[in-house]
Amino acid sequence: MAPPAEVSNAAPATPRLSASIIVVNARNEVLLVHRNPKSTSFAGTHVFPGGNYDAEQDDSLEMTAIRELFEETGLLLSSSNSTVPSDTELNIAREKVHARRLLFRDFLAQHKLTADVGALQPFTRWITPPTIPRRFDTRFYVAFLPAAPQGGFSAGAKQDRLPTPDGAGEVVAARFLHPAAALAACAARTIALMPPQAYLLTTLAEVLRGDARTDAQCAQVRALARGTFGRMVLHPRPLAEHDARGRVVLTYEGDERRGGAPGRLHRSLVKFGPGGVVTEVEVQRNFDVFTEIEEHLFSESVAAKL
Repeated sequence: MAPPAEVSNAAPATPRLSASIIVVNARNEVLLVHRNPKSTSFAGTHVFPGGNYDAEQDDSLEMTAIRELFEETGLLLSSSNSTVPSDTELNIAREKVHARRLLFRDFLAQHKLTADVGALQPFTRWITPPTIPRRFDTRFYVAFLPAAPQGGFSAGAKQDRLPTPDGAGEVVAARFLHPAAALAACAARTIALMPPQAYLLTTLAEVLRGDARTDAQCAQVRALARGTFGRMVLHPRPLAEHDARGRVVLTYEGDERRGGAPGRLHRSLVKFGPGGVVTEVEVQRNFDVFTEIEEHLFSESVAAKL
């Protein structure tokens, strides 16, 4: 969400379909990419890999997420009954796909690879407020990384720069961080998170405790994905008034100001810095996401009116 200074009075733009993937490794860390500070979208922030749906390349939004993951980090979620491409082949293909000199589906076919779309599970959908000039309709997915991924890296940090048509780089770094560590870094202002990322990391931090992924934790995340939480469509809306510290109060469906019961909080408190970059974000949610979501408030038609 943009700060109030960037709000437009023009007719609402049509949100662009996009997809983003939360990759969880065996250490309960999630993959974050650091956006180029000069980027036109989410400059300088840490986000989950993802991007816009491309009808020419993507059969589905799940495919969008897998393609963008490959382009931005080199991590390829796929399976094969033949020889796996070498790192050199993957890097060459990655640059070609990003530059649209090679379609992602053609790359997969050439190497007899099958994108692992079945590994992706829905993990909420977010639609940018209508007052923001650049709007997105983003499906978030969660996927567990196997101990030995088909291609790419599975832990730690990796510096990388991918060329774009203007010669810049969309992503300047990619690394795995535990959700709690990412939230702590955001609170310390060493990384910047947008409200959806802070919200989803907060959710995962409550489940993925410790540094060794367990079957029980995987089951809990899958239960969220397959339940009401995974189907939630969130339309963030700012209140007219700020909080006592001058932060934007960004409400979600089910908040007491958005159809929820009195006293129910479902919001983020956000402070924006220069260029619209989020400098502070605090998630406030005082209900159980497993059992207390008011599902009737989250259908697309109802939620958009709240």
